[in-house]
Amino acid sequence: MIDGTTGRPPACRATEGCLIRSVRIRLPEQRGELLARHEDGVDLHHLVWRLGPGWRVCSSAVLGGGIGPRDWILNAQVPGGYPRLDPDRHLAEIAEAEHLTGPGAGLMTAADVTAYTVAADEGVTATATCGLGVRGWAAAPAEDTGAPPRPGTVNIVVVLPVPLSDAALVNAVATATEAKVQALLDAGLDCSGTPTDSVCVAAPAPDAGPGEPFAGPRSRWGARLARAVHAAVLEGALPQS
Repeated sequence: MIDGTTGRPPACRATEGCLIRSVRIRLPEQRGELLARHEDGVDLHHLVWRLGPGWRVCSSAVLGGGIGPRDWILNAQVPGGYPRLDPDRHLAEIAEAEHLTGPGAGLMTAADVTAYTVAADEGVTATATCGLGVRGWAAAPAEDTGAPPRPGTVNIVVVLPVPLSDAALVNAVATATEAKVQALLDAGLDCSGTPTDSVCVAAPAPDAGPGEPFAGPRSRWGARLARAVHAAVLEGALPQS
């Protein structure tokens, strides 16, 4: 059974974090915070997961992408028409301001981060921020505008309670992407996503052995991941359909 949250969280001050609400689980390592900042005259928000040591993340994140130990995950809102050409450095600056130390993964979006959606399924939690103003199909005619794509972005962060092997971590990212596309179609949107979508999958580092070997959609943990991602993205996408 999938439990999701609806509505928006209460306003948060820059010095106060709001816990990301998860109906099914509240492990300390899976808490997240919705935080506010003021940048270049604009009020913006970001989500932070303070995982701490002992976690591995597989992601396509702008900052700290790939597979490896990660102590935190950051999903930061930026203005539309984002002007900077160093998003990794920008994310590092935000992380430093939040006193995030050690290796981390940073995502970026122009979506309203306060409208994040959360769903959980039997121990797996998925959080999505859905900005679908610039959307389309992954396989499209070649187009060279000479400029980077705008960060509209569907960002997905998944936290699992069990260790995954390297192959399963990669498989989990693929499963999350498949579930995202399914949710967008179920929302009535004619697209597979945006040009800048990103996925982060976090799981505990294995104590012994490689960890769970599979995370495809019919595996035990992959199926739970897929249902959680589908529910979170569907809830975020429906208002934009």
